[in-house]
Amino acid sequence: METTTGTLVAVSASETKGVRKHNLERALLKAGWGIEGDAHAGEWHRQISLLAQESIDKMRALGLDVSSGDFAENLTTLGIDVPHLHIGDRLRVGEAELEVTQIGKECHTRCAIYQQAGDCVMPKEGVFARVLKGGTVRPGDAVVHQPECAN
Repeated sequence: METTTGTLVAVSASETKGVRKHNLERALLKAGWGIEGDAHAGEWHRQISLLAQESIDKMRALGLDVSSGDFAENLTTLGIDVPHLHIGDRLRVGEAELEVTQIGKECHTRCAIYQQAGDCVMPKEGVFARVLKGGTVRPGDAVVHQPECAN
């Protein structure tokens, strides 16, 4: 598999779980933790959540007024086929390096987005990762996908 490069569209965080995240000018990703100050950070396998801008655009096409962070994702990418990443794939984002640990998630309750549109992309098209190497990330940074078999 080939390495592909995309762009980081947005970096988002919140101090509370289960809410839309606010967009940041930059964030510090800490190895083994996640985004400093984000509610989902911690010593577990879902330190960072990623969603493609292309997935957000699908929800916009359904008539929703949504943008980066509205699906509670930390990193919004463009040009990376996030829904088709695999566990073990690596992503370099700015100074940081991530490893994909989970594809999609189960929604235990229907969020506000699901109530509005009758669907939500995060459970099917979002992925989760742990931070292997920390560093600062900001919108405009390159996102380099390194498939698991290339590592």
